[in-house]
Amino acid sequence: MRSHTDPPEFFKLRRDVIRARYVLVMWAEAPTPDTRAMTSERYTDMATDAPTTPAAKNVPQAASRVNRPVGGQQTHTDGKTTIADGVVGKVVGIAAREVSGVYALGGGGARALGAIRDAINATDLTQGVKVEVGETQVAADVTIVVEYGVPIQEVADEVRSRVAAAIDRLVGLEVVEVNVDVNDVHIPGDDNSDDDNEKRVQ
Repeated sequence: MRSHTDPPEFFKLRRDVIRARYVLVMWAEAPTPDTRAMTSERYTDMATDAPTTPAAKNVPQAASRVNRPVGGQQTHTDGKTTIADGVVGKVVGIAAREVSGVYALGGGGARALGAIRDAINATDLTQGVKVEVGETQVAADVTIVVEYGVPIQEVADEVRSRVAAAIDRLVGLEVVEVNVDVNDVHIPGDDNSDDDNEKRVQ
Protein backbone atom coordinates (compact mmCIF):
# COMPACT_ATOMS: atom_id res chain seq x y z
CA MET A 1 0.00 0.00 0.00
CA ARG A 2 1.40 3.38 -0.97
CA SER A 3 2.24 5.68 1.87
CA HIS A 4 1.86 9.44 1.55
CA THR A 5 5.22 9.85 3.24
CA ASP A 6 7.22 7.86 0.67
CA PRO A 7 9.51 10.14 -1.37
CA PRO A 8 9.36 10.04 -5.21
CA GLU A 9 12.91 8.60 -5.34
CA PHE A 10 11.65 5.44 -3.62
CA PHE A 11 9.21 4.67 -6.42
CA LYS A 12 11.84 5.36 -9.08
CA LEU A 13 14.20 2.91 -7.40
CA ARG A 14 11.45 0.33 -7.07
CA ARG A 15 10.57 0.70 -10.76
CA ASP A 16 14.23 0.16 -11.75
CA VAL A 17 14.39 -2.98 -9.60
CA ILE A 18 11.27 -4.40 -11.25
CA ARG A 19 12.71 -3.69 -14.70
CA ALA A 20 15.98 -5.36 -13.80
CA ARG A 21 14.21 -8.50 -12.55
CA TYR A 22 12.14 -8.62 -15.73
CA VAL A 23 15.22 -8.39 -17.94
CA LEU A 24 17.07 -11.10 -15.99
CA VAL A 25 14.11 -13.47 -16.34
CA MET A 26 13.78 -12.79 -20.06
CA TRP A 27 17.53 -13.21 -20.56
CA ALA A 28 17.60 -16.56 -18.71
CA GLU A 29 14.66 -17.93 -20.74
CA ALA A 30 16.03 -16.74 -24.10
CA PRO A 31 16.70 -19.76 -26.34
CA THR A 32 19.62 -18.32 -28.31
CA PRO A 33 22.56 -15.97 -27.64
CA ASP A 34 21.14 -13.53 -30.20
CA THR A 35 17.92 -13.22 -28.26
CA ARG A 36 19.92 -12.64 -25.08
CA ALA A 37 21.88 -9.89 -26.80
CA MET A 38 18.62 -8.24 -27.90
CA THR A 39 17.33 -8.45 -24.33
CA SER A 40 20.51 -6.85 -23.00
CA GLU A 41 20.23 -4.05 -25.54
CA ARG A 42 16.61 -3.50 -24.54
CA TYR A 43 17.66 -3.17 -20.91
CA THR A 44 20.39 -0.75 -21.88
CA ASP A 45 17.85 1.41 -23.70
CA MET A 46 15.55 1.30 -20.72
CA ALA A 47 18.35 2.35 -18.40
CA THR A 48 19.33 5.15 -20.73
CA ASP A 49 15.76 6.45 -20.98
CA ALA A 50 15.29 6.34 -17.23
CA PRO A 51 14.92 9.86 -15.78
CA THR A 52 17.64 11.17 -13.52
CA THR A 53 17.29 13.19 -10.37
CA PRO A 54 17.67 16.99 -10.55
CA ALA A 55 20.91 16.74 -8.62
CA ALA A 56 22.41 14.38 -11.21
CA LYS A 57 21.37 16.66 -14.05
CA ASN A 58 23.27 19.57 -12.53
CA VAL A 59 26.58 17.71 -12.17
CA PRO A 60 29.02 19.09 -14.79
CA GLN A 61 30.88 16.63 -16.97
CA ALA A 62 34.65 17.13 -16.83
CA ALA A 63 36.32 17.59 -20.22
CA SER A 64 39.39 15.48 -20.90
CA ARG A 65 42.32 16.29 -23.21
CA VAL A 66 43.30 12.63 -23.54
CA ASN A 67 40.09 11.10 -24.90
CA ARG A 68 40.81 9.19 -28.09
CA PRO A 69 38.40 7.52 -30.54
CA VAL A 70 38.17 3.75 -30.33
CA GLY A 71 39.04 1.60 -33.32
CA GLY A 72 42.37 3.06 -34.42
CA GLN A 73 40.86 6.00 -36.27
CA GLN A 74 43.41 8.56 -37.45
CA THR A 75 42.62 12.09 -36.33
CA HIS A 76 44.36 15.41 -36.84
CA THR A 77 46.09 16.64 -33.68
CA ASP A 78 46.13 20.36 -33.11
CA GLY A 79 48.96 22.13 -31.33
CA LYS A 80 51.68 24.73 -31.67
CA THR A 81 55.36 24.24 -32.45
CA THR A 82 57.82 26.90 -31.31
CA ILE A 83 61.42 26.87 -32.59
CA ALA A 84 63.91 28.95 -30.61
CA ASP A 85 66.26 31.35 -32.34
CA GLY A 86 69.23 29.43 -30.95
CA VAL A 87 68.14 26.25 -32.70
CA VAL A 88 67.97 27.97 -36.08
CA GLY A 89 71.25 29.74 -35.32
CA LYS A 90 73.04 26.43 -34.78
CA VAL A 91 71.66 25.04 -38.02
CA VAL A 92 72.92 28.12 -39.87
CA GLY A 93 76.33 27.99 -38.19
CA ILE A 94 76.92 24.32 -38.96
CA ALA A 95 75.83 24.73 -42.58
CA ALA A 96 78.12 27.73 -43.11
CA ARG A 97 81.14 25.98 -41.59
CA GLU A 98 80.72 23.06 -44.00
CA VAL A 99 81.38 25.29 -47.03
CA SER A 100 84.84 24.90 -48.52
CA GLY A 101 86.82 28.14 -48.27
CA VAL A 102 85.24 29.31 -44.99
CA TYR A 103 87.97 29.60 -42.35
CA ALA A 104 85.86 30.78 -39.42
CA LEU A 105 82.67 32.58 -38.47
CA GLY A 106 82.39 35.90 -36.68
CA GLY A 107 84.46 39.06 -36.31
CA GLY A 108 87.75 39.45 -34.48
CA GLY A 109 86.23 39.72 -30.99
CA ALA A 110 83.86 36.83 -31.55
CA ARG A 111 86.69 34.63 -32.85
CA ALA A 112 88.88 35.48 -29.84
CA LEU A 113 86.10 34.52 -27.48
CA GLY A 114 85.39 31.44 -29.59
CA ALA A 115 89.01 30.32 -29.25
CA ILE A 116 88.65 30.39 -25.47
CA ARG A 117 85.45 28.38 -25.67
CA ASP A 118 87.09 25.86 -27.97
CA ALA A 119 89.90 25.41 -25.45
CA ILE A 120 87.41 24.35 -22.77
CA ASN A 121 85.31 22.25 -25.18
CA ALA A 122 82.40 24.69 -25.16
CA THR A 123 82.23 25.61 -28.84
CA ASP A 124 79.55 28.16 -29.71
CA LEU A 125 78.01 27.02 -32.99
CA THR A 126 76.06 30.27 -33.28
CA GLN A 127 79.24 32.39 -33.38
CA GLY A 128 79.00 34.93 -36.19
CA VAL A 129 75.33 34.10 -36.80
CA LYS A 130 72.29 36.28 -36.26
CA VAL A 131 68.80 35.02 -37.06
CA GLU A 132 65.29 36.40 -36.89
CA VAL A 133 62.66 33.68 -36.58
CA GLY A 134 58.97 34.30 -37.19
CA GLU A 135 56.04 31.91 -37.25
CA THR A 136 56.63 30.86 -40.85
CA GLN A 137 59.74 32.70 -42.05
CA VAL A 138 63.43 33.08 -41.18
CA ALA A 139 66.03 35.74 -41.98
CA ALA A 140 69.72 35.09 -41.28
CA ASP A 141 72.92 37.14 -41.20
CA VAL A 142 76.24 35.29 -41.35
CA THR A 143 79.70 36.80 -40.79
CA ILE A 144 82.53 34.70 -42.23
CA VAL A 145 86.30 34.72 -42.67
CA VAL A 146 87.41 33.21 -45.98
CA GLU A 147 90.65 31.49 -46.85
CA TYR A 148 93.08 33.49 -48.97
CA GLY A 149 93.05 32.47 -52.62
CA VAL A 150 89.44 31.29 -52.88
CA PRO A 151 86.84 33.20 -54.93
CA ILE A 152 85.07 35.25 -52.28
CA GLN A 153 81.85 35.74 -54.25
CA GLU A 154 81.55 32.03 -54.95
CA VAL A 155 82.15 31.18 -51.31
CA ALA A 156 79.51 33.69 -50.20
CA ASP A 157 77.00 32.33 -52.70
CA GLU A 158 77.68 28.78 -51.55
CA VAL A 159 77.22 29.79 -47.92
CA ARG A 160 73.92 31.45 -48.80
CA SER A 161 72.74 28.37 -50.70
CA ARG A 162 73.80 25.88 -48.02
CA VAL A 163 72.23 27.89 -45.21
CA ALA A 164 68.92 28.30 -47.06
CA ALA A 165 68.79 24.59 -47.88
CA ALA A 166 69.56 23.58 -44.29
CA ILE A 167 66.84 25.82 -42.87
CA ASP A 168 64.30 24.56 -45.38
CA ARG A 169 65.17 20.89 -44.82
CA LEU A 170 65.74 20.80 -41.06
CA VAL A 171 63.61 23.64 -39.71
CA GLY A 172 60.85 23.68 -42.32
CA LEU A 173 60.43 27.46 -42.46
CA GLU A 174 60.53 29.79 -45.43
CA VAL A 175 63.86 31.57 -45.86
CA VAL A 176 63.32 35.27 -46.57
CA GLU A 177 66.99 36.23 -46.95
CA VAL A 178 70.50 35.15 -46.03
CA ASN A 179 73.00 38.01 -45.77
CA VAL A 180 76.69 37.04 -45.88
CA ASP A 181 79.26 39.47 -44.45
CA VAL A 182 82.88 38.66 -45.36
CA ASN A 183 84.71 40.13 -42.39
CA ASP A 184 88.29 39.06 -43.04
CA VAL A 185 90.65 36.97 -45.16
CA HIS A 186 92.75 34.36 -43.44
CA ILE A 187 96.37 34.03 -44.55
CA PRO A 188 98.07 30.77 -43.55
CA GLY A 189 101.16 32.60 -42.33
CA ASP A 190 99.14 34.59 -39.77
CA ASP A 191 98.88 31.60 -37.44
CA ASN A 192 102.66 31.26 -37.15
CA SER A 193 103.55 34.97 -36.88
CA ASP A 194 103.76 34.93 -33.09
CA ASP A 195 105.99 31.85 -33.08
CA ASP A 196 108.33 33.45 -35.63
CA ASN A 197 108.72 36.55 -33.48
CA GLU A 198 109.62 34.46 -30.46
CA LYS A 199 112.30 32.63 -32.45
CA ARG A 200 113.84 35.89 -33.62
CA VAL A 201 114.47 37.12 -30.08
CA GLN A 202 116.03 33.93 -28.77
